[in-house]
Amino acid sequence: MIMTSVDRGTARLTLNNPRRKNAITLEMAAMIEEFCDRVHADEAIGAVIVDAEAGYFCSGADTRDLASSSADPASPEAVARTSAVYNAFVGVGRLPVPTVSLVAGGAVGAGLNLALATDLMIVTPDAVLDSGFLARGIHPGGGHLALLGRAVGYQQAVALGVLGAALSGTEAVRRGLAWVAVEPGELLETATRLVAKAAADPALARRIKNSAVVELGPPAVSWPAAVEIERGVQMWSLGRKGDAGWARKPDKPVVGGNEA
Repeated sequence: MIMTSVDRGTARLTLNNPRRKNAITLEMAAMIEEFCDRVHADEAIGAVIVDAEAGYFCSGADTRDLASSSADPASPEAVARTSAVYNAFVGVGRLPVPTVSLVAGGAVGAGLNLALATDLMIVTPDAVLDSGFLARGIHPGGGHLALLGRAVGYQQAVALGVLGAALSGTEAVRRGLAWVAVEPGELLETATRLVAKAAADPALARRIKNSAVVELGPPAVSWPAAVEIERGVQMWSLGRKGDAGWARKPDKPVVGGNEA
């Protein structure tokens, strides 16, 4: 139901439920939590890529589980089923390393939550990013509106989450919801290049990611507070024994999926 791998400091989580457009089942949710536990424990991992098989990212929570929950939504069993799916993308959102989702085809409902839980998205131009809750006649869940607001601000979060507007991958990049749009065959290569520096120095990547979470929030901290947050960690990075990496000439940056 999911596939995982680790290669040169990058862990990869791949949804593999193509018959249901990679909808998240309870079994998959449990496996995603196990993957997150592994990333927390393995300090040789410096970055995570989340993608999916068969050209479609994720259609949301499995409708069979939703149907079971709708019969008695207040029951402990229904709450447990819903919480299990929530815990999967919340776990991804709490990972201690930079995370990138690769969205081809579409990301709907809880699938969009999973993509939004990562630090940034790389999309295909024709991918569809759709809240989807309004169309199904249900209220958003899993902190969906907060995730949208964090990514694109109040007005656009209302358009997507409250009014049910959808965005193509190209539009998502233009509005700041995604980092870059590339063709499907370029998704993994673009992401791998983007996370290469973090994957090569997991200890530093984890500390920078932690500072980003603390400083940027929400809520964000003031500039003077950010100076103090960064001071000790920067001194730690300068003082690492046997590592002169900070003095080397930086590699060419990845800008919009291409080398500058």
